[in-house]
Amino acid sequence: MNQGDILWRPTSEQVESCNLTGYLRWLERERSLRFAGYDKLWRWSVTDLEAFWGSIADHFDVRFRTPPERAIAGRPMPGASWFPGARLNYAEHALARSGSEPALICRSETGVRRELSRDDLRREVAAARAGLRRLGVGSGDRVVAYLPNDAEAVVAFLATASLGAIWSSCPPEFGKGSVLDRFRQIEPKVLIGVDRYDYNGRVYDRSSDLDRIVGSLSTLGAAVVVQPAGDPSADTNGAPRRLSWEEMTAHRDELAFEPVPFDHPLWILYSSGTTGLPKAIVQGHGGILVEHLKQLALHTDLGAGDRFFWYTTTGWMMWNYLVSGLLVGATAVLYDGSPGWPGLMTLYRLADEEAVTCFGVSAPFLMACRAAGLEPGRQFGFEALRAVGSTGAPLPAEGFDWVYENVKSDVWLGSLSGGTDVCTGFVGPNPLQPVRRGRIQCRSLGAKVEAFDENGHAVTGQVGELVITEPLPSMPLFFWNDDSGERYRESYFDHWPGAWRHGDWIEIDGDGSSAIYGRSDSTLNRGGVRMGTSEFYRAAAELAEVEDCVIVDTGSLDREGKLWLFVVLAEGIALDSALADRIRRHLRTRLSPRHGPDEIRAIPEVPTTLSGKKLEVPIKRILAGEPVENAVNIGTLKNPDSIAALVATL
Repeated sequence: MNQGDILWRPTSEQVESCNLTGYLRWLERERSLRFAGYDKLWRWSVTDLEAFWGSIADHFDVRFRTPPERAIAGRPMPGASWFPGARLNYAEHALARSGSEPALICRSETGVRRELSRDDLRREVAAARAGLRRLGVGSGDRVVAYLPNDAEAVVAFLATASLGAIWSSCPPEFGKGSVLDRFRQIEPKVLIGVDRYDYNGRVYDRSSDLDRIVGSLSTLGAAVVVQPAGDPSADTNGAPRRLSWEEMTAHRDELAFEPVPFDHPLWILYSSGTTGLPKAIVQGHGGILVEHLKQLALHTDLGAGDRFFWYTTTGWMMWNYLVSGLLVGATAVLYDGSPGWPGLMTLYRLADEEAVTCFGVSAPFLMACRAAGLEPGRQFGFEALRAVGSTGAPLPAEGFDWVYENVKSDVWLGSLSGGTDVCTGFVGPNPLQPVRRGRIQCRSLGAKVEAFDENGHAVTGQVGELVITEPLPSMPLFFWNDDSGERYRESYFDHWPGAWRHGDWIEIDGDGSSAIYGRSDSTLNRGGVRMGTSEFYRAAAELAEVEDCVIVDTGSLDREGKLWLFVVLAEGIALDSALADRIRRHLRTRLSPRHGPDEIRAIPEVPTTLSGKKLEVPIKRILAGEPVENAVNIGTLKNPDSIAALVATL
């Protein structure tokens, strides 16, 4: 098969019934707007921002407690003002539905299953809200969580948001240093955490880490400990006050929602922090609300009756994205544990047993399943499954093939690319268009994505820098403790003033489909031939001896460097000169004569972040002579020993 071959087309029934078709009909009926195809709709959405985003608020019946003066007042980046004068609350929309239908289905690798109906969730949030109020939490205060992906995290987040307080979370697998790097910046009032968690068949004691985190946050007034059923209550002595989750939620109260301005902070996310102190990224109630309504309903086609799953932890933006499934009436399916224990079939079994309709994972997970020779479609019926989502890294064409051949032949595969910075996808799925092998279907509505050449000119059909040339509502309000906005501007707007430079290579075709080619700060630039790392990984994946790899170019714009390849070899394979030569020949033939690695080293595991991103830039810094402790924040790694094993090969 060739890149770009069609693997899936929506049926006429799917086109007729999807939310995007319903929105097009609404535009025609309510706004007298008719569009001949998605491309025309997209161009209107990124040109007439006021009309488009106003239509999203109206179409999805956003509950403004105070109506806005208009949809947008001024379009500078940074600094666009969205829905000025409006007051609303994100949590009110997430909890708008009542009844006995499930809102949350929570599964763990230990076999525990919990289900909360919409009424249950509303009651639990009301109780947590009352508890937080008794602890002195009010609008603008920070509530932080050291929690796994379970019901308490969702309940605590929605309770926090209902008060107008600000949420931030880390998973318990984060080391205490990484947690404190994040939470110290934002001076929280209450911490909600666990003192143990289960992962990969083991129980990890986090009691001493929790004690140190609590003791190191001088602004804390209380620490709430979530414990397994039957465990004793937390120690209530000492400062800050300690209490159990049951104590905090013991007193029921009416559910209420504090109306806040459209740009009032909702949560704080963080950049990866692999190479320095993480940026504390603040996003707002209204911006996240309208963006997620648009992205989840129109692009992912989620609604009432859907069961929405994404494998994530509370430290990745996809957790926030998953919880937003509640906004459109979907059931959020949560999983706490390792995706590979007791085997890589675990998540597919969950999808089948829970009748998941949209199953989201990372691209590295799908490629690991392919490398392991899995055929989940032979074992499970997946009768409810209609969509598979992939993000976290570019999904190679071979990954598309594997899904259609081994998961479900008529599934809609939606590859998504965006970022923590905006908590959404710039480019992603489209229920009206075909899925092409190795391609992302479309540029998202409202997201003016362009590929810039080195002179800042938009190009089509060639690789360029991914830029956004019009504002999005979910762009950061600001970075915490960046009062002047200098760090924010330096992060996105210094290279091309007025345009958001995201740091990815992208190629956009004339039909609006695209491919991501990796981070532009980890480009392979050999003799003037630039290449994204994803192209290299696709070529390396064709080698049966290589299970995984990471490639690093030590050169810069003005200096040629070495190309280092670190490989994880298949079981029983050793790296000798003959294999190294074979790898080089294959890559030179497949890519270009300039892209044969200068150095090849065998490693037991590719170092990645907890969300699966390869540490290309930190490794480059280590190869340039920077001490490991300065180049890498060990607490952000999936396996802290992996970087030491790599360094040992140098």
